[in-house]
Amino acid sequence: METAPLNTALITNDAVVFGILMTILALVFYTSSRKDGFWNKFYKYVPSVLLCYFIPALFNTFGIISGENSALYSMASRYLLPASLILLTLGIDMKGLRRLGPKSIIMFFAGTVGVIIGGPIAFATVGSIFPDIFFFGEEETWRGLSTVSGSWIGGGANQAAMLEVFGASKTLFAQMIAVDVIMANIWLGILLYSSQHRDKINRLLRADNSEIIALEQRMEKMHLERGVRETGTSDWMVILGVAFGGTALSHFLADYIAPWIDANYPHLAQYSLTSGFFWIVIIATTFGLFLSLSKAKNLESYGASNMGSLFLYVLVATIGMSMDLKALFDNPKFFFVGGIWIMIHALIMVIVARIIKAPLFLIAVGSQANIGGAASAPIVAVAFNKFLAPVGVLLAVLGYAVGTYGAYICGLIMQWVSGVMT
Repeated sequence: METAPLNTALITNDAVVFGILMTILALVFYTSSRKDGFWNKFYKYVPSVLLCYFIPALFNTFGIISGENSALYSMASRYLLPASLILLTLGIDMKGLRRLGPKSIIMFFAGTVGVIIGGPIAFATVGSIFPDIFFFGEEETWRGLSTVSGSWIGGGANQAAMLEVFGASKTLFAQMIAVDVIMANIWLGILLYSSQHRDKINRLLRADNSEIIALEQRMEKMHLERGVRETGTSDWMVILGVAFGGTALSHFLADYIAPWIDANYPHLAQYSLTSGFFWIVIIATTFGLFLSLSKAKNLESYGASNMGSLFLYVLVATIGMSMDLKALFDNPKFFFVGGIWIMIHALIMVIVARIIKAPLFLIAVGSQANIGGAASAPIVAVAFNKFLAPVGVLLAVLGYAVGTYGAYICGLIMQWVSGVMT
């Protein structure tokens, strides 16, 4: 993605940038809490989490801040995300999650199939109108598009695997990063917006939302039964100690596990098992699940999930500041492919959801577990209910496992399409 060169943004000090992001979040949450007047009507149509995402994107697009040159996303994804996963998971209702049944898995794989066949169809469609899209200079474009499929089924490790397998140039890869980031972020915004209209969409889908509602009610009942007690400084320190202690443990173990696997079993890279970030997410989630079986689950009584949600919103803002809306006008044909690709993915998920009567929640989280991965699937889940974040995490982890296989198949099909049409 083409962004401003180093230090050309108006504000380059991350301390100042972080202050701006927190001010944006504060203003959004303050105005969204108003019960009457203009803001009450405004937020009936525009979800607050969407503004937490797009306002930083506008700041980045107009050069006020630079997401590319900031370390804030790295901080949020490596420190706040695992801490958030721990706090949101320690109060989890494991029996309730199991009652979701096979629909969540079916919807995840429907999204995966949508990516695998959506890419070749989109490539062929745009190529029939603009035949020059099959080549980027003298290079075959499908090689670059295969990296997008890796990212949209699994994550960064799967994307890197496709780069190595199919051998796209760094120049073409940079263009595909733009398609990946911009289209995935636009889709995230659409999913967040749709969460505000879940009842209407579920009626249109004739969906059976009873299991999701029951899970929400059970989780909220547990929350109320434990009670939200008056929280003092010592309580917050315990919550933060558990969250960041678990985060530290996740990083510590990942620093040993990932290099050891890479050195001894390098072929497991195809499953993302050599990725440090993969292990950070896995260990943090496992740690949170372990805590949910202990007395630590009582931390929910002191607002552990509220703190976890706060961390996630900071992550949303840092994701937004990494988006450059002007990139939509660079190589628009590539973005045309990306847009059709996402639409096919969505259409397949809606068709499958209609057949099995799956609710919007499983469409949105299953889709984002593919397209966005572990960093953003919990964000979509939280947009429905803060207690449902673990569903997003578990499905996103599944994406890491199947990402390389699915992307490889997608790449081969796009290679065939390119050969037939050129």
